[in-house]
Amino acid sequence: MIRSSVGEFLSAAHNSRALRRTWTRRRVLAAGAVLAWSLAAGCRQEAPPSQQPKPAPPTATAWPESPTPTAAPPVPEERTLRRKLAQMVLVGFRGLRLDSTNPIVADVHERSLGGVVLFSYDVALQSPLRNVESPQQVAALTAELQAMAETPLIVAVDQEGGLVARLDERHGFPSTLSAQALGERNDPAFTYAVAEQMARTLSSVGVNHNFAPVVDLNLNPDNPIIGALGRSFSADPDVVTAQAAAFIRGHRAHGVTTTLKHFPGHGSSRDDSHLGFVDVTDAWRAVELEPYRRLIAEGLVDSIMTAHVFNARLDPDHVATLSPAILTGLLREEMGFDGVIVSDDMQMGAIAHVYGFEEAVVQSVIAGVDVIAIGNNLTYDPDVAGRVIDVLTTAVQDGRLSLERIDASIRRIDALKAKWKR
Repeated sequence: MIRSSVGEFLSAAHNSRALRRTWTRRRVLAAGAVLAWSLAAGCRQEAPPSQQPKPAPPTATAWPESPTPTAAPPVPEERTLRRKLAQMVLVGFRGLRLDSTNPIVADVHERSLGGVVLFSYDVALQSPLRNVESPQQVAALTAELQAMAETPLIVAVDQEGGLVARLDERHGFPSTLSAQALGERNDPAFTYAVAEQMARTLSSVGVNHNFAPVVDLNLNPDNPIIGALGRSFSADPDVVTAQAAAFIRGHRAHGVTTTLKHFPGHGSSRDDSHLGFVDVTDAWRAVELEPYRRLIAEGLVDSIMTAHVFNARLDPDHVATLSPAILTGLLREEMGFDGVIVSDDMQMGAIAHVYGFEEAVVQSVIAGVDVIAIGNNLTYDPDVAGRVIDVLTTAVQDGRLSLERIDASIRRIDALKAKWKR
């Protein structure tokens, strides 16, 4: 979800019913020529010219029992279903403060939205003001949001450290160190102390979830979205695992949950999935899975974010976010992960420029995603949360998604939220 706010951190230096159509690798690559002009034009609008990169716990909710249907398939009363589906949606929004006209108010209060993500830079408006002005303002904003929520909200930020820190010194927050700087020092005790301070800051302003740490291996230092921005601890899986473990433990000390990203590995890529289709088939190495395996085995993983990358060695037809083979087969069944899977921003180019909105949303849940993340920052749609809920409701009603699949996600989301009281 990083490029959703690229101006922000650079200025500081983010069966036919299952799918109506299936995009194979051949179809996606064929679409590339058509998309080339729009991708080039679109990425130039994400940040002001001066900021462009230089070359080189709540108790788990008890959902009401669904009424017994008179005919198959069994579908619960719509309002109950929609409130369940809303818990699977996390969106970005505009506003330093809330009033009744802000669309996020209806999303939270009336729809029972599951989560929000905060940004300090508004990419679509190219404005330095979005959700972050000062610690006092952020604390008031998150308190307002939680006060109107039926079920406590996931309030998330990308607070990795270094260039990727939504709450930074420009807005009165403490300075942070990048993952690369921590990895080069390679002192888990020091990293724990840094992460503990970061988590203390997040908790003090009502942020309960950090979209960090990055556990991508720095296999390509020139990678425009990982290595070049100092977001990776190291190319060595041992260093990455040790640093990520310390980072997570520092957050847990203050009741803040975390997300590993970007599964199954973005560190070897040559391209940026925020801009368009990224194929890592030739560059990707199996060692990129090691930090995930080890951290899952240690019981340290609250959630994992997907990568919008295509890897034919793992799935010849789908990008990872839309791949049952990668998210369910590899991550859940083979690696034993039963926590929350969060999509990367569904408005990023690798998804938005290639797949239809309905197709991508439904297929991501079929693949195994529990929380659909929409930064709502690269482009802004005040009705996006309602649209996602509508799409998922239709998919359940027409049989593309089962109630059992939805309930499995609700169980995982409830378990994540229950950790905040520890």
